Amino acid sequence: MPRFLTSLLLVLAMTLQASGQESKDKITYALAIHGGAGSSPGMFSDKANQQRYDAMEAALSTGQKILAQGGTSLDAVEAVVRGLEDDPQFNAGRGAVFNADSKHELDASIMDGSNLECGAVAGVTTIKNPISLARMVMTETNHVLLSGSGADLFGKSMKVPQVDNTWFDTPATLKRWKKIQEKRDNASLKHQSLKRRDLEIVDMDTGSYMGTVGCVALDQHGNLAAATSTGGMTNKRFGRIGDSPIIAAGTYANNQTCAVSCTGIGEEFIRRAVAYDVAARLKYQQVPLQKAVNEILTNELPAEAGGIIAIDKDGEICMEYSTKGMARAAADSSGRFEVLWHKDKADSQQK
Repeated sequence: MPRFLTSLLLVLAMTLQASGQESKDKITYALAIHGGAGSSPGMFSDKANQQRYDAMEAALSTGQKILAQGGTSLDAVEAVVRGLEDDPQFNAGRGAVFNADSKHELDASIMDGSNLECGAVAGVTTIKNPISLARMVMTETNHVLLSGSGADLFGKSMKVPQVDNTWFDTPATLKRWKKIQEKRDNASLKHQSLKRRDLEIVDMDTGSYMGTVGCVALDQHGNLAAATSTGGMTNKRFGRIGDSPIIAAGTYANNQTCAVSCTGIGEEFIRRAVAYDVAARLKYQQVPLQKAVNEILTNELPAEAGGIIAIDKDGEICMEYSTKGMARAAADSSGRFEVLWHKDKADSQQK
């Protein structure tokens, strides 16, 4: 065989081998979940930590199964968040915190990165699973965000599961609410401005920001999606709405860049359009996902403002936070499957 032909065949073989290896290493699906930034595992009992760990593991399994079987990222993020809404350990759905009137007002949003379609609900009071209603806003209306009684009425017209507002009650959230009410009645706070008073009575130790849930996913079709759901801030007043139902603040997805779900002090994320900012840095500055998220948490947001989970179009996963802790989990087609929340287990990312 002529030498040039031998060399050509060798180059061809090497090219095919490299191509096969690249295909083998390519992430075909990926999933990340957060259970809220705020308190650390060290603040809870072993039993409570194990329950939260198990819940995150179950949610991760749910999402991974959908993606591994060729399901859509949109179905995966809805199913994961819906399951966490039904778990009373989290500040979303059942287990949502009490507002100042001892009621529950729930927020949620979802976004499809393939076409930028999105839907959200804010301040709903009788919807068992706000994330599913948010998806219906996206698919069944020409709107993006429905709020309050109008959103509840839309849910009723769509025949989604309805519950009495007391269904969201849990002993733990009631205990936290009463603790904050006691602080509000503190005589030393009565003469402070409204804003300053709210800052005094809402702190991480009461779990005020603990438990918002979110999920981001990349499916085998190359589509990204993101979803976020929350009960908001303990003792919130005047129909307060945070970042979770605000597209570009708490939730964002675009196939060209990434999918993002945020958790923390909602007002700070709204002011900075944080979820979109992550995507914008990838698109315009062409920086890696990890760098974009770290720069925002470190340089743009106040200290201990919250956390961010994100997946880029290539399946790279980022889960970072500036608070004492953030329950989080991730899985992908390479075999990665990890839950990071347990005070008895090493967690290199724990701050």
